[in-house]
Amino acid sequence: MKRSEIIKIDRENIWHPFTQMKDYENSEHVVITRGKGVKLFDIDNNYYYDTVSSWWTNVFGHGNKHISHNIRSQLNSLEHVIFAGITHPYAAKLVDLMNRFLPSELSKYFFSDNGSTSVEVALKMAFQYWQNLGKTSKTKFIFFENSYHGDTIGAVSVGGIDLYHKLYKPLMFNSHQVKSPICRQCIFRKNRFTLNGDTGCNCECIDEVERLIEDRSEEIAAVIIEPMIQCAAGMNIYNGIFLKKLRDLCTQNDIILIFDEVATGFGRTGKMFAFEHVGIIPDILCLSKGITGGFLPLALTVTTKTIYDAFYDDYFSYKTFFHGHSYTANPIACSAAVGCLENFIKKPIEKYKSGMEKLKDAAIMMSEFDFVSDVRNIGFIAAFDIINPYSGKPFPAKERVGLKIYHESLKNNLILRPLGDTIYWMLPVNIRKIDIEQIYNKTVKSIKNVIEGYSWLRS
Repeated sequence: MKRSEIIKIDRENIWHPFTQMKDYENSEHVVITRGKGVKLFDIDNNYYYDTVSSWWTNVFGHGNKHISHNIRSQLNSLEHVIFAGITHPYAAKLVDLMNRFLPSELSKYFFSDNGSTSVEVALKMAFQYWQNLGKTSKTKFIFFENSYHGDTIGAVSVGGIDLYHKLYKPLMFNSHQVKSPICRQCIFRKNRFTLNGDTGCNCECIDEVERLIEDRSEEIAAVIIEPMIQCAAGMNIYNGIFLKKLRDLCTQNDIILIFDEVATGFGRTGKMFAFEHVGIIPDILCLSKGITGGFLPLALTVTTKTIYDAFYDDYFSYKTFFHGHSYTANPIACSAAVGCLENFIKKPIEKYKSGMEKLKDAAIMMSEFDFVSDVRNIGFIAAFDIINPYSGKPFPAKERVGLKIYHESLKNNLILRPLGDTIYWMLPVNIRKIDIEQIYNKTVKSIKNVIEGYSWLRS
């Protein structure tokens, strides 16, 4: 198809996610046709650095040969089969490999097909666990301000970003929202920039959730949190001490702890999983996005034998977990995930240290500009907030500075998809140093070009 044909069909028929379609009334979407490594190529063969890893899914760059090989081989064997009452070797191999990376306490795997559904599974699993044990008062969940766990109704019910979630409150079940550990706004931090969240505080911000748990432990089924970093909240990296304290609170008060690692799993934070940074283990773990290296949809909700055993009974006990998806444990998706994990076995995440260090250096260099107010970095993620360099304050929301930087970045062979006025990089673990240098230079150029348009604010 020609570019004009694609754009015409798109404009007349397609409704894009998280997109105000009127924004494209006088402009066009980029038409991407292929990818290789950290770059995407459009229909006119222009390249763009994919600095957001195609919505945080792409772990080893586009077109990874080993994952592609696994998929092609699988196509000759089995495309799909019902997973109720039937199993297949591709799911078994995936779980066997996952056992090499997860602690032995997390040993029971429930398959689904995306991040939202992995969270839905976790919420229903936690709720029914207590019902099966006869503790029927434990029906509520605790979630954190600015949290994001997906767009299905259950996931929205534990979401804390008003822009995405407030409209749907009449559809949600009631949960308890508590304040998040937002290090870049913390009065107790001792460092100018957040960086990896080790700001010298003792996580005094946990007081609110501590009081709530102690007051209402009899009704709280579970706490759900994104460990180490709230991604959709502007890449809010926080101190790991908070998670340690939260783990202790949940253990002491008989509450399930759910870690949503949909975005942070599979090397993103410099560890295979973010919870490894603090040496604690959740009761339920949600995984998706990077599990297949960005090739195909797949998700896992992983839990403990203790939780699994509460469902294990005679049929007429009605303790069965009645949940499933048509494409549960799709063999082709499982083969992609196997390829992804085999890549990590061949070269563990710790072997990519030089790339992490280079990205950290680039993030620190961003802190030197007067249009940056805070810098965060963990593993292969870096973020910084754009401010008015003349006043030192955020730009008015109506200016949509982040969006302008995005459009400018496209002119500089870069895809910077902002979170408000937060610009971030989430890069493949095998990215080359020279590509990080290019991304840094093109990012600075794109931001400066936009900021210069506000020189009139100097007065």
